[in-house]
Amino acid sequence: MFITQIKYMNLRKIAESGQCFRMHMTDDTHAELVAYNRYLQIAELEDNNYAFSCSEKEFKTIWAEYFDLSGDYEGTIRKIRPDDAFLTEAAQYSYGIRILKQEHFETLISYIISQRKSIPSIMTSVERIAEQYGNIITIDNEVFENHIFAKPLKKKYYSFPNPQELDKADITALRRLGVGYRAEYIYDAVKRINTNMLNLTELEKCDDSSLYERLLDIHGVGKKVANCVMLYSYARTKRFPIDVWIQRILDKYYDGSFDENIYGDSNGILQQLMFYFERTKGI
Repeated sequence: MFITQIKYMNLRKIAESGQCFRMHMTDDTHAELVAYNRYLQIAELEDNNYAFSCSEKEFKTIWAEYFDLSGDYEGTIRKIRPDDAFLTEAAQYSYGIRILKQEHFETLISYIISQRKSIPSIMTSVERIAEQYGNIITIDNEVFENHIFAKPLKKKYYSFPNPQELDKADITALRRLGVGYRAEYIYDAVKRINTNMLNLTELEKCDDSSLYERLLDIHGVGKKVANCVMLYSYARTKRFPIDVWIQRILDKYYDGSFDENIYGDSNGILQQLMFYFERTKGI
């Protein structure tokens, strides 16, 4: 277990922000997630302290970067123009959301699946893929005997498969997992990676323009999916993904378009605050 103070952090808002599909609240103060072949639980304590069910070394090696703890989110909010009433309100409402830096392959496949699907449906498909082709994750149950943590929601957790493991699935098998027509896109992406036509780690070296074009070259990856992968996996926070929700916002508050030159590297962060606000404010 490792405890640290994080001022700008809201577990529920992050879990429900739509950027990742394997993070869930177990109750009002505990969240669990599966990422990077690990199970993690986080407990919200007093005075902005959070307990992580991992060692200090693992926290510093994986989770600090995953939650972008070096990012100055409050500084980003202070840059919002005072005449932008919608964005000001969205930032206040969505306070505590951080942009997660997720594993490249899982993010690519998850967002290929996301096309024309609801978030619950995406979660179901991603979980089915993990259960069918991933590996059981070993959990140290002694950690959860500590009163700080909650009982995990499930008895078994599975890692998301790597490209070699998912290569065992043909298009028919993928369709059985509920991904529909997206099975062909997933199959193509897996084959590209396993035949060395595509190296997701090497793409880290690309500038934004080149990375965007390389992602668009993958069968079934359009502008929205490419931008989401760039934002949520490659930490390219200048990107501003536009889905149905964001387009509604742009039409309603910004005359159909958002000037991405105003906020530059903060575009993706602000987009996430907008999305969460508009999608959940009436719930």
